[in-house]
Amino acid sequence: MVTAQKCLEKYGPASASNRNLVVWTVPDELRRGPIPPRIYLNKDMIKPLVQAFRNLIDRGFIDELKTWDGCFNIRAMRGQVIMSLHSWAVAVDVNAAENKMGKTPKLSAGFVQCFTDAGFEWGGNWHTPDGMHFQLATI
Repeated sequence: MVTAQKCLEKYGPASASNRNLVVWTVPDELRRGPIPPRIYLNKDMIKPLVQAFRNLIDRGFIDELKTWDGCFNIRAMRGQVIMSLHSWAVAVDVNAAENKMGKTPKLSAGFVQCFTDAGFEWGGNWHTPDGMHFQLATI
């Protein structure tokens, strides 16, 4: 499991000027629904995110993606002092309004598998579910 400590060791301190962060222009063939044209993310996220988006499109789950709720946000985890993985832009949130932390997630198993097959861990499986949250499974 990727942790804030592992991110700190690999990427250094969380910062908007971190050399691992890039503005990625999402290829036209992957832009569907709320997928933005550009995403500020960790460069290690590009390949897995391309695969996740392709999986959503190819497997027919893209219409389940209702909102893109972000990738990069320097902050502590909710209710903790440990930094969120969003601080290094190795996590994304989707459909946040329907998948509040601590609530039963509403994403389908097929949708989730599109991300997990691409190398993400899903927060909906945690003891306190965070159904909107996907993060890299390894860095």
